[in-house]
Amino acid sequence: MKSAVRAVIALIAGALVLGLFPASADAHAGDQAYVYLNVSVDQLGGQVEYPFGDVEEIWGIDLGDDRDANAAAVESVLPELLAHVDEHFDIGADGELWAPEFGDYLFLTDNFDVDIDYVIFPFDVEIPERYDEVPQVIEVRFDPFFEEIPNRDALLLIANDYGRGVIENEASELRAFEPGSEIQEVDLGDSSQWTNFTSSIGFGIDHIRTGPDHIFFVFVLLLPSVLVWSASRWWPVEGFTSSLWRVLKLVTMFTVAHSITFTLAGLGVLPLPDSKIVETIIALSIAAAALNNVRPVLPNKEWLIAGAFGLFHGMGFASLVADLPLDRTTELVSLVGRNVGIEIGQVIVVLITFPLLFLLRRTVYYRPLFITASIGMAVVSIGWMFERLFERDLGYNGAIDRVVQWPRSLIVLVVLTAIAAALFKREEAAGRLLDTRPDDAADDSDPSTGTGGDTDAESEPLPV
Repeated sequence: MKSAVRAVIALIAGALVLGLFPASADAHAGDQAYVYLNVSVDQLGGQVEYPFGDVEEIWGIDLGDDRDANAAAVESVLPELLAHVDEHFDIGADGELWAPEFGDYLFLTDNFDVDIDYVIFPFDVEIPERYDEVPQVIEVRFDPFFEEIPNRDALLLIANDYGRGVIENEASELRAFEPGSEIQEVDLGDSSQWTNFTSSIGFGIDHIRTGPDHIFFVFVLLLPSVLVWSASRWWPVEGFTSSLWRVLKLVTMFTVAHSITFTLAGLGVLPLPDSKIVETIIALSIAAAALNNVRPVLPNKEWLIAGAFGLFHGMGFASLVADLPLDRTTELVSLVGRNVGIEIGQVIVVLITFPLLFLLRRTVYYRPLFITASIGMAVVSIGWMFERLFERDLGYNGAIDRVVQWPRSLIVLVVLTAIAAALFKREEAAGRLLDTRPDDAADDSDPSTGTGGDTDAESEPLPV
């Protein structure tokens, strides 16, 4: 068993070595002001972002290492800041500039990828009645601190424009403003609901690909899909069919559950609870599923866990379109597209993970993997619960994000699956494969727990 543990540790270490590469950089450089636009068929809005460093230089406030103190210092000059934004930013079309209407402000003070924080001013633009919809070509004037700070420039980005396939863009700039080119003409391009649908599919896939909590939930439910609980212990399943049946039930229940709440909440029919509560429950779902692996409360019925907690995962998915300026048709098309993308992403996770688990299930290597992975994900998810409830950063999220980052995570799983196939063949050739559940230990209460062919009462199970 010691050699098995060492082998599993080697697999995990190899995954980390392949996965721990630098993550992608944040869009904010820390020394530029930004305009982000949200565009729909008949609505135009967005936000203006000023870096704290510019505020410090122009208004003479003192900034230090305490982010709360820095936010308070910036807040002390908010009237002057808002007047400055109003004076140095306009948007319009056909040679006419419309004055944006600014609402409340907020601070970007939890951006750990850069050292400079931002003060953010959301705005809406009232489109003149003579326009049936937002013009395709708009004009933007933006010249913050160009006179006061040498070599200063600013950037404009389209954050969301569903009809043109732009969703939550944070890095691809569209226009740069600098002294002498303070007014820029922006051609938004053609808009269509088909572009909205296809780009929303991509965004749904991306959400699964970059969302470790959803990936972990699916993975922790997959771990026992190649086992069956009988006679107070886990046994490897013999055939592929019984495992596939359990996986299909898991995926179907999770899909149905999160699709219901995702659609209802996304359309505003179901009120969304506070995001902190939803995200905490999502973390709880991982811990509950992981602990159910170690000490089963619902053995061979993991699909019930998938269905119950899938309702809350759907609310988390619905937050993707919450509070965006979308008309009902655009919103509905986007919701359908994102849901399709989420299902595709979920299927991809299953397809690239299940072969690894199925190959290892009858080897002595699966038990330490099963236990270590379940306990590890329970610990991580409990940490997430603490972070989300008390809004504290425990410091391990960056490492997790780098490990699951695509396509490195795919490379890791392909390598591990090849290793698992080699280990299975070696154990099979040596006659060391674990026996599947004997018939006299059968529990026929669930058709997905199909028994194996070995009937020796002394067969070795996968003890947990």
